[in-house]
Amino acid sequence: MEVHPNIENNFFINLIKGVGIAFISTIILLIIFSAILTFTNINENVINPVIITVTGISVLIGSSTANNKIKKNGLLNGALVGAIYILIIYIISSLLNWRFGLNLQSLIMIVVGMIFGMLGGIIGVNKN
Repeated sequence: MEVHPNIENNFFINLIKGVGIAFISTIILLIIFSAILTFTNINENVINPVIITVTGISVLIGSSTANNKIKKNGLLNGALVGAIYILIIYIISSLLNWRFGLNLQSLIMIVVGMIFGMLGGIIGVNKN
């Protein structure tokens, strides 16, 4: 079975665009959250849950956007967007923090990234 090179290139381009959109969404949402945190009296204990929520929302947006163009294998492609996003986050984290390690929050982030990636993939494939 021969795969046309343009189809394969479009798949990877759309996958990378999805990850890029996820990162842009993350930046925007974290800027909004940091402004809220700065100008209100919200307790700092909400930071970790908000970061996990922002991760899920961002991966969902990126994955649905990527799969809107790909139009097949939403679960797999969505999981790929989530996995690539999380992998990049953890590479950056380990470079910036030499004491970086996997813990319960890390595992939760990985699961959230994959699940929301899959959900976004299903949404993206089924959008008109």
